[in-house]
Amino acid sequence: MELLTTIGTVVPLGAEDSGGSFLVSPGLGLMIWTLILFGITFYVLRRYAFPRIGEALEKRANAIRENIEAAEKQREEADELLAEYRQRLKEAREQAEDIVSRSRKASEAAVVEATAEGKAKREELVAAARRDIEAETKRSIDQIRKEMADLTVLATEKVTRKTLDSDDQRRLVEEALAEVDFSALAGNGHGGPEERS
Repeated sequence: MELLTTIGTVVPLGAEDSGGSFLVSPGLGLMIWTLILFGITFYVLRRYAFPRIGEALEKRANAIRENIEAAEKQREEADELLAEYRQRLKEAREQAEDIVSRSRKASEAAVVEATAEGKAKREELVAAARRDIEAETKRSIDQIRKEMADLTVLATEKVTRKTLDSDDQRRLVEEALAEVDFSALAGNGHGGPEERS
């Protein structure tokens, strides 16, 4: 209060008389007191307020810098994870294509193998059937020869009304068998007695 009273007393008396405001045309005393008050205020602010404001600004700047660095680090980690994910996805696709390719090849090989086995089995069955047919045909021809020889001997005995000895029987059987073509029965395609004469 005293300061304001002192400032008021420093105001020149002539300023009131001129009819203008003392602030528009200040006197020398007012300027000195204004500079002194500004210096004291500046000193107090510099001594107490500015360091705290500077510390707060510094903390704020550090916090912003740390947030930016953390965000950059997280972005780099996210980029690395994305690159790793893309690489794993690429590897998974390649593995899937490889599995499909191997499965296709295995199925084709299985089809070829099954076809070859089926063909071999079929040929084996056909060969066995041929052997069975040939053996049965041979057995039948042998049986027919035997029965024909017996019938020839029997017919000759009836026609001649005498019993033939073993030499006569053998000769008659051989002659009768020579006239019959058993190869036609075996399926060799030779003609019968009519075709040979």
